[in-house]
Amino acid sequence: MGEGRAVAIFVALLRAVNVGGTGTLAMADLKSICETLGFTDVRTYIQSGNVVFGCALTEAGVKAALEAGLAAQMQKTVDVVVRSATEMAAVLKRNPFPSAEGNRVYVFFLDEPPKKAAFAAIKIPGREEVRLLGREVYVHYPDGMGRSKLKFSSLGVATARNINTIAKLIAMTHAPPP
Repeated sequence: MGEGRAVAIFVALLRAVNVGGTGTLAMADLKSICETLGFTDVRTYIQSGNVVFGCALTEAGVKAALEAGLAAQMQKTVDVVVRSATEMAAVLKRNPFPSAEGNRVYVFFLDEPPKKAAFAAIKIPGREEVRLLGREVYVHYPDGMGRSKLKFSSLGVATARNINTIAKLIAMTHAPPP
């Protein structure tokens, strides 16, 4: 698996897992799937499908392998977004709302940058602030995400994490495994 490539640290974010009663997956099972795929130093964070690990595959290879492993386990498609540890640190550093509370700033992770026209067509129904930076859409929800009517369906498949979760995942990329 990925012979000849150096081992890199990745963060994988599963979409729609253990949220709102859909796609139930124990984090122990996620860890087991990753280990079966040959990923090393596998660690999960909270119950919403966040996993940090090492492997010698490319980002695309990690995504394909993990989505296939999850489909076999869960008997349905589970979308996965993958970033290297370096990319994840850059996501945090680029936060355009650094003075906002971390639980009020979410980053929507996409596989590809959205089309400019699709992004420009987003209607902002409240006080939310939205910024596109590369493959990520940053949203400041001053009134909380739960109250927002903001929709991103035109951007394609995405999964969101708040800045606090992103910071924790980045810290885990530097921490030795338990």
